[in-house]
Amino acid sequence: MTNDFRMEQPEPEKEQGDKDVKSNIVEKIQQLGQTNVPQLPQDSNIHCLTIVGQIEGHMQLPPQNKTTKYEHIIPQLVAIEQNTKIEGLIIILNTVGGDVEAGLAISEMIASLSKPTVSIVLGGGHSIGVPIAVSTDYSFIAETATMTIHPVRLTGLVIGVPQTFEYLDKMQERVIKFVMRHSNVKEEVFKDLMFAKGNLTRDIGTNVVGEEAVKYGLINEVGGIGHALKKLNQLIESRRANKQHEGFIQ
Repeated sequence: MTNDFRMEQPEPEKEQGDKDVKSNIVEKIQQLGQTNVPQLPQDSNIHCLTIVGQIEGHMQLPPQNKTTKYEHIIPQLVAIEQNTKIEGLIIILNTVGGDVEAGLAISEMIASLSKPTVSIVLGGGHSIGVPIAVSTDYSFIAETATMTIHPVRLTGLVIGVPQTFEYLDKMQERVIKFVMRHSNVKEEVFKDLMFAKGNLTRDIGTNVVGEEAVKYGLINEVGGIGHALKKLNQLIESRRANKQHEGFIQ
């Protein structure tokens, strides 16, 4: 009597499936710069969008930088608007800021979505991350999270042309006007925070933490991911009710 110790050969279909999964993971690593891309359940009506690291715009940043590329974010926002299965969007921010025009483009697109949106600042929502945080229908900030408000600036460049100052001033006004339209902060308060001296080491601006951001009117509420999802579901239900009411009237 003999024993057969031969190993079972993998099924061709399973082997091909494993290769497809690995290929998909590699593609996501190349596109998103991360190895683990968590997905919500397929039957979920909420899409989660993360904006982390530095917001990359027209200039490509060094490969060791953790970045959010706006050319990846914008197509996602278009797809979210078009997808009838997605009824709400939650945006999670932990960003140091970055390209001003790219950040404003993302902010404007989020603000123009027809579906309910909620943002939550975890860790930090600095610089151009401020307009993104306030661009949603409702915003949250973690108790220990911070937001840095400072003037638009060019790092490492000595400016000697008056036109450059004028350009930066106009860009700064665009940021201020957007924040005014999408938050409860008063313009004079926001400018005071932006141009405050002594709050930031060797720089001008203000760093606000958790409850302070709510007190100034930048963010709606202090809370975590549970609060944010609860609020988003409330907004989704409200939108459903309004659509049913409009259909009934028609």
